[in-house]
Amino acid sequence: MRFLFAPFLLSLFYLPGAKAQETLPGFSALLKSNGKVVISWKNAYPAINQISIQRSTDSLHNFTTLITVPDPHTPENGFVDSKPQGPHTYYRIFILLGNSRYMFTKSKRAIPEPVAQQKRQQQQQQVAKKEVPEENDLIIPKIDNSRIFYLEEKRSPNKPLVVGPSKIKAQTIEVEKTLFVKKRDSVIMQLEGNKVRKFSDSLLKQTRDTLLFVNADTLMIKPYVESQKEVKDVYRVSPYVFTAKDGNVNIALADWNKKNYSVQFFEDDHTPLMEIKNIKDPLLIIDKTNFTHSGWFRFELFEDGRLKERNKLFIPKEF
Repeated sequence: MRFLFAPFLLSLFYLPGAKAQETLPGFSALLKSNGKVVISWKNAYPAINQISIQRSTDSLHNFTTLITVPDPHTPENGFVDSKPQGPHTYYRIFILLGNSRYMFTKSKRAIPEPVAQQKRQQQQQQVAKKEVPEENDLIIPKIDNSRIFYLEEKRSPNKPLVVGPSKIKAQTIEVEKTLFVKKRDSVIMQLEGNKVRKFSDSLLKQTRDTLLFVNADTLMIKPYVESQKEVKDVYRVSPYVFTAKDGNVNIALADWNKKNYSVQFFEDDHTPLMEIKNIKDPLLIIDKTNFTHSGWFRFELFEDGRLKERNKLFIPKEF
């Protein structure tokens, strides 16, 4: 049976939508005119051990496996769902990696074929509309390790020579006319062209601001803004929301029958993942498969609408 099914999968390479295939963990879901859904992808990762197609009528829960691909190493592959469960059918792909690591792709609904073709055309038009500068336009190249831009009549064929952090040799033009010096949106002074070098040296030596040309007759002072130091998270295991030994997430609330509790879960980059409202159990267990992959997740616990705790937890890998 396995040998009969493999040619069926490989036949998807010649479907009209094959050019729309995305590379894992992305995939394409295309709704054909006959009502069937084509799930297709490209595989650039030889370390994948298993690929399974899953389907659900909910974008987060109740996914069931339709098929496990016989050969997960095929560079381009796919599957045809001949009986999708209506317009609200969602698909995702389960990917098993080496060392028992796993992940789920983001779930998505199938896009009708005309819509998918229109999106591809729009992407091609956007690429074609990239602006190309006129040959005679003035170009302002950036010089490495410098806080000033030098205006040149055309792009120099040779990269400016950087001798050291404060010593740069680059071709510049002599400005003969009067220039306007702006700071933010205001003109603060006029400067004679033969004094530009002296003015820039003084500015860069006494401040940490940047001086650059915005056009042929205007200089802009860009004030220096010190980047804020990132605040490191201090992690302590929560007594209310935590990962148990089996890897599942437990929510333990002693006064669950006296107050109204809710929990919101996020990816480590603060992307919303799921929310559980009106918890009515002293111990609620959430299966780890709902978190789609192993790693760190953030959560916020609310008590009667007020934030009680903001913390994070770790979902371990399966072995």
